[in-house]
Amino acid sequence: MARLLVLFFASGCAALIYETVWFYLVQLVVGASSISVAVLLCAFMGGMALGSWLLPKLTPKGAHPFKVVAALEAGIALFGIAIPIALPYIQQAYLTLAEPGAGAISLRSVVCFLVLTPPTMLMGATLPAIAHWRGNGRGPESIGLLYMSNLAGGATGTLLAGFYLLRVYDTVIATAVAVTLNVVIAIAFLIAASRRDEVEEASPGASLPAATGESIAPIYVTAAMCGFTALGAEVVWTRQLSLLFGASVYTFSLILAVFLAGLGIGGFAGTALSRRVRAANALGLIQALLAGAIAFGAYAIVNVLPHWQPTALFLPHVRATPSLMFSYDALRCAFALLPATLLWGASFPLTLAAGRAADFGGHVARINAINTAGALAGAIAFTLIGIPMLGSHDAQEVLVISAAICSLVLLLSIPERARLPRLGIVAVVAALALWIVPAVPGQLIAYGRSVNSWDSIARFLYLAEGATASVAVTEGKGGARQFHIAGKVEASDMDIDMRLERMLGHIPALLHPHPRSVLIVGVGAGVTAGALSIHPEVERIVICEIEPAVPRSARAFFGNENHHVFDDPRVQLVFDDARHFLQTTDERFDVITSDPIHPWVRGAATLYSLEYLTLARNHLTPGGVVTQWIPLYETDVRSVKSEIGTFATVFPDTTLWNPDLLEEGYDLVALGRAEETPIVEGTLQARIDAAPRVKKSLEDVLLKSAGDILGSYAGRGRDLAPWLADAEINRERHLRLQYLAGLAANTDHRFAIFGAILSHRRYPADLFVASADTEAKLRNWYDQ
Repeated sequence: MARLLVLFFASGCAALIYETVWFYLVQLVVGASSISVAVLLCAFMGGMALGSWLLPKLTPKGAHPFKVVAALEAGIALFGIAIPIALPYIQQAYLTLAEPGAGAISLRSVVCFLVLTPPTMLMGATLPAIAHWRGNGRGPESIGLLYMSNLAGGATGTLLAGFYLLRVYDTVIATAVAVTLNVVIAIAFLIAASRRDEVEEASPGASLPAATGESIAPIYVTAAMCGFTALGAEVVWTRQLSLLFGASVYTFSLILAVFLAGLGIGGFAGTALSRRVRAANALGLIQALLAGAIAFGAYAIVNVLPHWQPTALFLPHVRATPSLMFSYDALRCAFALLPATLLWGASFPLTLAAGRAADFGGHVARINAINTAGALAGAIAFTLIGIPMLGSHDAQEVLVISAAICSLVLLLSIPERARLPRLGIVAVVAALALWIVPAVPGQLIAYGRSVNSWDSIARFLYLAEGATASVAVTEGKGGARQFHIAGKVEASDMDIDMRLERMLGHIPALLHPHPRSVLIVGVGAGVTAGALSIHPEVERIVICEIEPAVPRSARAFFGNENHHVFDDPRVQLVFDDARHFLQTTDERFDVITSDPIHPWVRGAATLYSLEYLTLARNHLTPGGVVTQWIPLYETDVRSVKSEIGTFATVFPDTTLWNPDLLEEGYDLVALGRAEETPIVEGTLQARIDAAPRVKKSLEDVLLKSAGDILGSYAGRGRDLAPWLADAEINRERHLRLQYLAGLAANTDHRFAIFGAILSHRRYPADLFVASADTEAKLRNWYDQ
């Protein structure tokens, strides 16, 4: 048995490495919209449920269990090798048929199910395969322990992939590790099958006696509802914890690992419990306790954990040390999640024991399939309906009610006289749990991990929880109006933000001779889009935004700042991620710009990758211009070098522009052009003078002339070549930037970074054509 536990641990580890890698690779094909994520979940979890139910039926009778598992693991390894090789060809076929936008659900589904369902069917069949030959008196206990070991391996695989393999290496190495694990497991099972003692242990024992006097249906309902509530809660709690911890790739790995670890520990406890008590009774009471545990998790996340948030004053050393911060976040996460995850984990072995049938292997297959199908339903329902339509508060109340109903169904099915008092207890627990579930604080949505800023809010103008992000608009005590997405300030009507957002629009429009078509990646408060809309040459504006709640709030509360751009007939809103849009459109643009998107946020580094920037360059018209935001705060030197170095690799003509009036360094605008041409002060001034609205917009942020615009020049890629010599180019096979930036999210090296960049700044005599007066001022300024 000990060897089986080790092998199932390794199998779970490989499975979660694959899940991490495959989800990322397939999203590069079908996009990262909420629809794409939902389809990915359907394909992955649906495949596991189908495999658990179907493949045991197809296994030849008399086949050795270890040989069956060896074949399954070998098959998974083959898919692990084949999927990365096949994906580029699948992508080519997909792109010939796909259209821009968030539609084409059926086509995205075909890709996801084609890639993910076959290997996940094999993954889902491993536990039932063993169960068919553990149908002796200790069958439920044995399968419960294997379930625990598999989950522990899954938690380990999640941490291994998220914190090491993909951070240090790439998807190729991570896949190779998972494939190696599968191959070793397959060989180990084949060797074990040839040994006499293992053969005897694995041979079918006496069938378990069927449970009598109890219907099996409530057990199946419980298995489904446990999966439904577990994955539903994981979706809701991941959203809230990512606001509080910061939505980095590390946070998502950490939350999933804690969740799986809790399930595994609970599985071990449930296995031990099933030997001592009547399983159906225990299962019913556990579902009642789950209602309370879900409410506790909801309460702890928003009312307890924020008070334990490390800041510059509270636990500053923890905050400044990534390894300590991640460990501390894991402990906080465990405090909130473990009570519920332990109970969900304990439920699985108890369902095996409570509803045991003569065909124990078939029973395990059905329980496993039903539990996985319930989990799939929960994940989809709370991603697409629960959070965006009900909100987190009501969604969590639905989870509490679901657990309570499940408890009632189970307890009512048990023919005992003492069940009425138990039903009363369930009702009381459910009522208390519903009362405990708190509303999600607007401060969490607005400022997330920046808990010191929570008290700066005078009032909330708008709060919404969308399918992909939570959005807030606030008015601060100082009177400033701020636009928040996922716990971060993305825009405001303050001068420092308005200057940046307008520069992202005005500078590329002025440097292009005739900017007729524009693509904007991420809309934020719409200020950048609005700045572009007032240029008289612009005829078409396409805005790519992944969250519908963002333009709704920007239209309502930043209309004056964005020139009511969302009511402009030239504007087309496309709800899709920009990379997928550019892959699926043949349209070319004169200007491609983006709203500020933090690279440490999981997935955002895709928009800073070499492949994405190349894609953007290939969608430029002759003379086209691309701009990208480069943050210098909440980051470090390695991350900034990666961003600028990658951008300069695609655009050798890269120039940097500084929106900070004080030149202390806060963020930069990187600008790349399809063609290198001189920047003529007189031409810029003539363009500004010919467009009164553009001139007024620039004057409002103290850019009163073309000379002021040239004065914001902060350097160019070729001058920074010595500084960028060790820059780590951000490629899609590893997305190095999201791991670098995620480690540096609590650091503040902006002054040193900006100083290093300025030390390489020289007056670009071969680029600027300026008046003698402007040139003299700039040379004097740069030499200071």
